[in-house]
Amino acid sequence: LLADPKIDLVDICLPTDQHEDVVMEALAAGKHVLVEKPIAIDIDSANRMVAAARKANRMLMVAQVLPFFPEFRWVREAVTSGKYGALRAAAFRRVIAEPSWSADMSDFRKLGGWGIDLHIHDNHFIGLLCGTPKAVFSRGLLMEGLVNHVSTQYLFDDPNLTVSCISGGIAAAGLKFGHSFELFLEKATIQFDAGTYGDSWVVNRPLTLITSDGQVTNPTPGGGTEWCAAFTDELQTAVDGVASGKEPRILSGQLALDALRICLAEAESIAKEQPVSL
Repeated sequence: LLADPKIDLVDICLPTDQHEDVVMEALAAGKHVLVEKPIAIDIDSANRMVAAARKANRMLMVAQVLPFFPEFRWVREAVTSGKYGALRAAAFRRVIAEPSWSADMSDFRKLGGWGIDLHIHDNHFIGLLCGTPKAVFSRGLLMEGLVNHVSTQYLFDDPNLTVSCISGGIAAAGLKFGHSFELFLEKATIQFDAGTYGDSWVVNRPLTLITSDGQVTNPTPGGGTEWCAAFTDELQTAVDGVASGKEPRILSGQLALDALRICLAEAESIAKEQPVSL
């Protein structure tokens, strides 16, 4: 595969601890790369991959799929368009019960803890939406030095922007997964809340737009109806990036690296009980 000159892009869907070796081989063979999230659990490994991509003049894209899910894509477009004014505050939540359906998933050490494997979705999305914070102040639960649950306040240069997130793997077994957001803009508040309760997908609050004129609506976020639609959109974005010669920011290796840096800073903040600069 790596020797085939007709192949421009390699999609790497291996366990995280196998990412670096295969990414390096693909880049050395002159291929662009899309690798599954997280880019790594070790910052040195992530730095080596990003540096190797720059040296090879090839794209290293990381499949942080969350921005391709309809509600998250819609809210990102609502914020970046400026239609509802500047973002003032945002709160995110992403939780799971300890998984019992996979031996690999149950070994949190291989995943970097839930503070990386799960929560990196939030840090990536926050970075995409707001930029990288200058510091984080986190409280939470560590297990063998890895984050099992975290509550973070992100500190930005803009003193008028407040962003927070709760994430972790300590939910009761009946709450297999839950995520939500609430964003406060100058002219609107936007909410969404859903999860898997028991064996049922439950939407507690569909995508809801509350505007300053008092109107409350439920926008249709669009996107495909198949379960894999966000993943196929992500793959198409990577293909389009290679075809155009321009790396999509939404899949940027540097953005994924910065998200990992935030995760590690959160663990340090919990351990030291103080804010940690990035």
